[in-house]
Amino acid sequence: MSLFIPPLLAKFTPMTRIFLLIGIMTLSVQPAAAQRARPPARDPHTPGYVTARELPDGEIPPIDAEGNFIIGPTHPKAAEMIEQPDVPKGTVHTLTMKSTDSKIYPGIAREPNTFGTIEPGEPAKLIVTTSHPAPYTRRVAVYVPHQYQQGSEVPFIVGADGPDKLLFTALDNLIAQKKLPAMVAISIGNGGGDAQGSQRGLEYDTMSGVYAEFVETEVLPLVEKECGVKLTKDPNGRATMGCSSGASCALIMAWYRPDLYRRVLSYSGTFVNQQWPYNPETPHGAWGFHERLIPESEKKPLRIWMEISDSDLLNPNIMYDGMHDWVLANENMARVLAAKGYPYQFVFARNAVHCDGAVKQQTLPLALQWVWQGYTPPEAK
Repeated sequence: MSLFIPPLLAKFTPMTRIFLLIGIMTLSVQPAAAQRARPPARDPHTPGYVTARELPDGEIPPIDAEGNFIIGPTHPKAAEMIEQPDVPKGTVHTLTMKSTDSKIYPGIAREPNTFGTIEPGEPAKLIVTTSHPAPYTRRVAVYVPHQYQQGSEVPFIVGADGPDKLLFTALDNLIAQKKLPAMVAISIGNGGGDAQGSQRGLEYDTMSGVYAEFVETEVLPLVEKECGVKLTKDPNGRATMGCSSGASCALIMAWYRPDLYRRVLSYSGTFVNQQWPYNPETPHGAWGFHERLIPESEKKPLRIWMEISDSDLLNPNIMYDGMHDWVLANENMARVLAAKGYPYQFVFARNAVHCDGAVKQQTLPLALQWVWQGYTPPEAK
């Protein structure tokens, strides 16, 4: 009796065939969640999504264009993301902040390998019982451009989940090319963990002005003291940026404190229901931005750049509440921003994942220039 060997396996040795078959059988019995390497790629032309202009592969939107665009599937690195030996480099200072020095964030942590449970009858409400007080230490990387003149007032951008070396490289090149004003970049490390019950989640996903107040009263004074810079008080000279929950944090800062920040840059924004502790005033967390806050509020003086990836996050936890689809959340954001008349640019990236590094290296120079349009530095006024 002869054994049938599939053509694809015939070229391998008998022992190799055995290992390959074992691997295939092992994969076939894994739970569906374990097999899912990445969420399904979404089509930007899905009914209900915003109408977007599809660009030729490798191209990005014009820096002065508003609206919705589709890029990819390949993502070439922008020239401004490459370090140039003849371009003056900014100075990067590394500062340390401890929870014991903070009046706003004394520190929490969620126990490892725990998440939470759904409140019976309320799939949108997560109960976390394993979060407790815990200390943290965070790093703050501060980029000061080579062109900064001591004692002068300078615009700045605040970034989450620092340090962000890609941002510093882009600023070196764009400032030298006079495509951006000389600005300080303050790249703030988070307090640790992720999502509900963690310090990072508390900082980034809470729908309030608390994190902006933390930056204003605890981070910025330290930056001015230790780095010898004078940061502008003009909200038009202040920007926020981030990826994932760091991106929702960027919008939260500007939304609740437009007197402090008016320019927002978002990659894979977590505009979903991830706030904890639960707040009845904003029961659906950042999902509330496109659900009711933006549509039902007076237009604010904000300028917003957003990106989402076709294979971005989709229901990554037990809260199947219909409010954990990152692609849909960002599509909804684009729709309500347009309806309200906000200046925004929305980029849908094909062949990309959550916080995709290649997409960032392709689009960050564009995003920075788009966000800073219309700003006049103090010395030019």
